[in-house]
Amino acid sequence: MKDIRAAAVQFQHAPGDKTVNMDILRAFVEEAAAQQVNLIAFPEMCLTGYWHVRNLSREAVEALAEPVPSGTSTQTLLDLSAQYNITIGAGLIEQDEHGTLYNTYVVAMPDGLTAHHRKMHCFISQHMASGSEYTVFDTPHGCRVGVLICYDNNLVENARIMALMGVEVVLAPHQTGGCLSRSPHAMGLIDPELWHNRHQNPDAIEAEFRGSKGRAWLLRWLPSRAHDNGLFLLFSNGVGYDDGEVRTGNAMIFDPYGEILAETSKAANDMVVADLDASIQPLSSGRRWLKARRPALYDRLTAPTGEEEDARTVRFGKKGVDRKL
Repeated sequence: MKDIRAAAVQFQHAPGDKTVNMDILRAFVEEAAAQQVNLIAFPEMCLTGYWHVRNLSREAVEALAEPVPSGTSTQTLLDLSAQYNITIGAGLIEQDEHGTLYNTYVVAMPDGLTAHHRKMHCFISQHMASGSEYTVFDTPHGCRVGVLICYDNNLVENARIMALMGVEVVLAPHQTGGCLSRSPHAMGLIDPELWHNRHQNPDAIEAEFRGSKGRAWLLRWLPSRAHDNGLFLLFSNGVGYDDGEVRTGNAMIFDPYGEILAETSKAANDMVVADLDASIQPLSSGRRWLKARRPALYDRLTAPTGEEEDARTVRFGKKGVDRKL
């Protein structure tokens, strides 16, 4: 891996308005170029909007979807990538040649190549499928990158497989924080009025963002994905009001020791930038621990327990999503 400068973005998308969302993305890319950023990560489904999709009909989801890489959004990302010499990752809804819909993260690179990851644990819509492949690729800036979208990061096996596949930097796009969780000790709803009054009282909403519904919850587990596997990790997230819930932003960049290199708690669109020092990775705890693995002991990791359920059921319960959430 070469040293690179990376950025992670949080922004409030306009539900269903890809033109507005692409304009926001473009402005951040221009800002990143001015700071000589090589790699920038935007949030999950930031181009299409996210939480409102749970209540859309199949026809409405299809209206937001695009083919990848031939679709307009991917082509625009490629143009921006070539213009500014930045590798750009952003989330959208993909429809493949068979009509299957996916929560997909597209990465456009300055050499004209693309990679795209289909979320492996998709739950946002009954009309969207989960992907079944890991996404790992080399960028023109000299680093090996993997993508895990939101819930993909919740399962420890996925981050470990990234490391075993030679990944050095994980892009971790999310739409999280401030969620109505089924667990009594995970996140929780934020009063939308705090967001709407953020300009008059920024301290109140930012305290929520830093607390147990946002940053404090993330720091229970997210740094371990980087630390335990010796990975740089770019956490990008939605921020602000999103169809009844308030996303907490908290864009962060972690080093291979799980230390935070850059972060924000602003109740606003924002970007954090950090230099990724490749020299610290080989001797990081996670990289050294990987060498002590005893794969012959791990057969149970791939053996079904009989308790497996799809991500939508795990996330929302047996009845699926409550349309009144």
